[in-house]
Order: sequence, then C-alpha cells, then structure tokens
Amino acid sequence: MTDRRIKIGLVAVLAFALILLIGLPAAAASPSPDPAASPAASEPTPAPGATAPPCPNPTPVPTPTPEPTREGETPQPTPLPLPTQRPNLCPAVPGADPVSTIAWIFTPLFQAIFMLLAAAYNVTGIIGSALGSRELGDIGIAIIVVTLIIRVLLIPIFRRQIVSSRRMVALQPEMKALQQKYKGDRAKLAQEQQRLYKDRGVSPASGCLPALLTLFLLGPMYYVFTAGLQAPDISSMLTVFGVQVIHVTCQPAAATGLASCIDPFIPWLGFLPGATERGLNASVSEIFFTLPVLGFGVSLLALIAAFLQLIQTRMAQTNTSDPQLRVQNRTMLILPAISIIYGAFLPAGLFIYWITTTIFSIVQQYMIAGWGALFPLFGWNPAFARNHTPRYPVSPPPSPNTLSGGVAAAPARRTTTDSAAGTVKPSRQRARTSRRGRRR
Repeated sequence: MTDRRIKIGLVAVLAFALILLIGLPAAAASPSPDPAASPAASEPTPAPGATAPPCPNPTPVPTPTPEPTREGETPQPTPLPLPTQRPNLCPAVPGADPVSTIAWIFTPLFQAIFMLLAAAYNVTGIIGSALGSRELGDIGIAIIVVTLIIRVLLIPIFRRQIVSSRRMVALQPEMKALQQKYKGDRAKLAQEQQRLYKDRGVSPASGCLPALLTLFLLGPMYYVFTAGLQAPDISSMLTVFGVQVIHVTCQPAAATGLASCIDPFIPWLGFLPGATERGLNASVSEIFFTLPVLGFGVSLLALIAAFLQLIQTRMAQTNTSDPQLRVQNRTMLILPAISIIYGAFLPAGLFIYWITTTIFSIVQQYMIAGWGALFPLFGWNPAFARNHTPRYPVSPPPSPNTLSGGVAAAPARRTTTDSAAGTVKPSRQRARTSRRGRRR
C-alpha cells in the first residue's frame, strides 16, 4: 500500500508539472497578441463550427516609434511606452489542437470554483463595508472560505481513504503470510489478496481517489489564482446560460483594462518579505529569498506548506518495527519537499489554498486516526500523545465469520485465517508416520 502511495505521489507531481507546461488555457485568458504579427498568426485557428470567445481581449495600442532626425533638427523625446492592458477572462473554445479541447473540458470546473471564489469575495466585501475597514472584498479570506467549503464536501471521501489505509496496516500480518505461502506464484497471490480484501471489507483503490481529486483540482485552481485574479473583465465567467449570476464590484482602474477586477492584494499578509505596501499579491509568486549561486527563489509560504505536509505525512503513517515499511515511510517524507521547488513560480494564492487544505487534513487525521507516527519526535514523546484515543477511531476489519447482526456463522469455505495458518508445513517425520499408518 505504501509503494502504491509513493507511486501515486510521484505521478501526481509529474502530472501537475505537465499541466503547467501545457498551459491548460481552461478559462485562462490568452496573452495579448503582438501588434506586429498578423491576426492569423496571433490567434488560434478554431475548429470547424467553433465560435469566437464572447469576450474578446482588448487590443493593445502599439507604442509610437519616433522618426529619425535629420542634421540640424532638434531630436524629439522618445515617447513613454503605454501601460499594458490585461487580457479579459474568457471561456475556452474547442479548437483543432488537443490543448484547446482539454481546456474546454476543464472550463466548467474552473467556472464553478471561480464563481464560488467571487461569491466569497463579495461576502467579505459586505462584511468589510459593515465594519468600515474596506469597501472591496478580501481575496485571502475568500480563498480560505472556498478551501474549507471544498474540504467539507470531500469529508466522506477522505475519511474512507484514512479508514482504508488503517485497515490495510492491520492486514499486514495476513498479507505477509499469503506472500510466504504463494511465493513464486504471482497470479495465485493476487487472487488470494483480492479475496482477503473482499472478506475484510477493505478497498485499496479508495486510497487513490483523494490523491486523484487533489490533482484534478490543482490545475483549475492554478488558473483561478493567475488568470482569474488578473483579468479586468470577468463577467463572462460569472454568466450561466446568458444570465450573469454573480456581480462583483471591480476596482476603478479595471474599466480601463489596466488593473484586475478583483483586488488580488491581501493586506493582512503584508508582513511577508514578498509583499508590497498594499499587501501580498495572491496572483503572483511570493519570494522569501533567492539562492545566490543557483538564482532559485524560495517562497516562505512554500516552506510553511512543506512543513505542514511533513506533519500530515507522519500522522498518516503508523509506528512499525518492519524494516521494509520503515524504509517506505522515510521515502514518503521526501514528497513534501517538492512544494519548495514549486514555490518559485506558483502564485501565492495557490499556497494559501494548499496550506488551508493541509491543516484541514491534519485535523481530520487527528480526529480519525490520532497522532499516527508523529511521536516520538527526535526522542520527544509528550504525555498528550501517549495512549491517545481518537474521537472517531477506525474500527478493525470485520471478521469474515461474523454476520451483519453480530452473530457468528459457520464458515462456508476455508477462511483467510486458515490460509495463513496453512503456511506452516508439517515435519517430514510426522508426514512419514501418517503415510505408514495409512498403508497398514
């Protein structure tokens, strides 16, 4: 089970990196075209029958180039470049290339998350106006609220994953017995393992679903915090069947296309090193310091996220004396360090989401399975962690000989316990004696 979790974690990291490289313009506004390029070269070619986006991006005004001066003439001052207009937020349109089709498929999920974020942003703005603090909403609190709503909806799925993981650990002795008995026969071993899972009501696949859901949400979340928080016009992504469901009070400069509609700055995170006078910009990466030799930026939010993921990973494990499981547990501790690498280019809003969802997972893990293998930590074993009983403990795997009403039933066939006990072979002397007895 631990090997499968390691593989799933590595596949999730590689898949997320692939999503970022592809660009997934799902609901993300495409960059402004080059004015010197022709329209055919700057715009993607739509598929036959596809329509143009309902919210075209603003056309940038080219910077005038001064004419060369002749001899004796006073040189004219070079005009300052015009401010760059930001692209609007437009839904993706299926095109001839597969990337556009994938973007179009992810658009409904992006729109649902973005509408939820816009609604939470409006609520924080109403509360802020009532308290007299600010007229616009607080995008930082809105991100936390959206994350909590998503995790509350996914509580049953993550609970099933925690329960399945704990029961898999409880079945390790019987699994090892089966491995010893059917050593060299992989087909028979796989068949007996599946029978053991079915008899004990354990589904190994249930532990993979939360990881897949987390990966499935990372791509749309990334573009919510980049394109969604940088677009001056977001009305098209707040419209369903031609009716604008949510109306957001935009910043004044958003009407000119020079600023985003949603204020991306978080004032209560202004103490971070990467913040400005207005606060921390959630749509760009937050750099704590840059490594002098490598030139690689390190984010403080990424360090916090990696630390919390390390705690969650330790709590998800169990204290064991098996050397193989201990090596696998150490390997799992490497995965949280990958968040530090992502901190150099991922937006700060995505790490706020990741930190919030990790804290929620830690609390859920504590309520169901306790502290796990978090303690002892460097020899420190506090009193509150000793003999701790979780609030909602995981029940052991049900016995195959017990009915739903709790009444013991006679086994209809050979049970897994008998199979595990059958690994002990009788001695040769006893076998010979029994054969002689049959001959006589």
